[in-house]
Amino acid sequence: MNIAELYRAEFAEHEAVLKATAAACEAPFRRLVEAAVAAVRGGGKLLFFGNGGSAGDAQHLATELSVRYVKNRPPIAAMALTTDTSTLTAIGNDLGFDQVFARQVEAVGRKGDLAIGITTSGKSRNVTLALETAKRMGLVAAALSGRDGGDLVGLADPLLIVPSHTTARIQEMHIMLGQMFCGALEQELGLV
Repeated sequence: MNIAELYRAEFAEHEAVLKATAAACEAPFRRLVEAAVAAVRGGGKLLFFGNGGSAGDAQHLATELSVRYVKNRPPIAAMALTTDTSTLTAIGNDLGFDQVFARQVEAVGRKGDLAIGITTSGKSRNVTLALETAKRMGLVAAALSGRDGGDLVGLADPLLIVPSHTTARIQEMHIMLGQMFCGALEQELGLV
């Protein structure tokens, strides 16, 4: 495949996944926004977490909410559980990498908060354990995934599944859905 073919093929695949995601995720997206509004209005916070590119998305979205998305406004309580290297390495060393997010949910999560796990495969053990912990503690356990939702089906609700098996396309949809989530949350909270 030459570069021109690759270029066209990538855009064509992106467009197909975009259309499929728009059809598949509208209802769970609405429920995710409603859960976030309830958490924030109830004095709670949003906890984001994931691995690799999903960790980057977690940080990006938490920043958009705690600083601003569209324009200056009061901050929304949001944090990424992917940023504290001392905590991550201590948990990884002392308790095991599977516990890096669950332990933090135990430490900072409170009933009524919203935990949002991000995993393209739906099979990241540290994400599923954190969502199980969140659910047990009375947090809303939500997630963004891809493929068939993996181990998140029946665990995360709402669960936004990008109907693709291509990691890059799933990640593209995750950040798009995440940006839309930030805008919708600001709007629903009357902050824009």
